[in-house]
Amino acid sequence: MSKVPVPPTTLAICLTGQYLLMRQRAVTPTSATVAAVLSLASGSLVVGSLWEFRRQRTSFDPVDVEAATSLVVRGPNRLTRNPMYLGMAGLLAAHAILRRSAVAVLPMAAFVLVMGRVQIPLEEKALKARFGADYGRYRGSVPRW
Repeated sequence: MSKVPVPPTTLAICLTGQYLLMRQRAVTPTSATVAAVLSLASGSLVVGSLWEFRRQRTSFDPVDVEAATSLVVRGPNRLTRNPMYLGMAGLLAAHAILRRSAVAVLPMAAFVLVMGRVQIPLEEKALKARFGADYGRYRGSVPRW
């Protein structure tokens, strides 16, 4: 497993890319309102999931997924297996909406691609090895995104 924290690093790179792509775009009251609503919903997914991980006293370290001591299936994790990554993608979408930039969706798509092709498969492999049938049942009943 990589020692680079892929999710926050990828998020930072994508936010920087969005900024560079749309720094000249003006914010409107409508774009600010829509972006705020999406940001609140997305942030709630991230914070709610972190809260559940803390409550269950288990690791949420994306570098050391083998350190998980319990399978978190409550809170936002009952709706999606990756609420933190979905929330981060939502924050990138909100940023694109805020600046009214269709091209700024490209870094968001890159984030989803990297998480879906690099990070999530590593986590799923570790969770399957660690939690076996319990993870299999969870995976079968809750969508990835």
